[in-house]
Amino acid sequence: MRFAEIGKKCKHAADIVGGFLYIGLFLTFVVQVTARFGFNRPLMWSDELAVILYIWVVLWAAAFMVPEDEQVRFGLLYDLVPATVQKLMRIAGYLIIGGLSAWALPASWNYIHFMAREGTPVLGWPIMWVFLPFAMLLVSLAVRAAWNITVIMGQFKFTKEQQ
Repeated sequence: MRFAEIGKKCKHAADIVGGFLYIGLFLTFVVQVTARFGFNRPLMWSDELAVILYIWVVLWAAAFMVPEDEQVRFGLLYDLVPATVQKLMRIAGYLIIGGLSAWALPASWNYIHFMAREGTPVLGWPIMWVFLPFAMLLVSLAVRAAWNITVIMGQFKFTKEQQ
């Protein structure tokens, strides 16, 4: 199986997981609204589960689902410079984002792992599992940045005069 096919299958799996997370969030919200306004019996667990699922949906989508070309960018200066300078600016941006993500990962993971001893107020789930997708996001940002730098570097054309 080629690398591109593996990437497509992983992307498809991430989209399915994200879809199920969103469906779970939506159904929890429907149960919450129905219990609160339909039966005048608010459910504490549905509030907490909705918050947890919201965190997972947002961080999971940012880490694995949003394509590179749909990220928010500011292109005011970028659009005014030549293509070679644009590539260098993209490399610098990826170095900053990937480098900061890689730098933040060990301390973030230590804190997330430390929070395994604390539980959520109602469901009692370890808080580590609530914020685990943040670590996934940091890993994803670092890997994407390294991959994109490699791709951009492969686009540079070196002639004998430039060497």
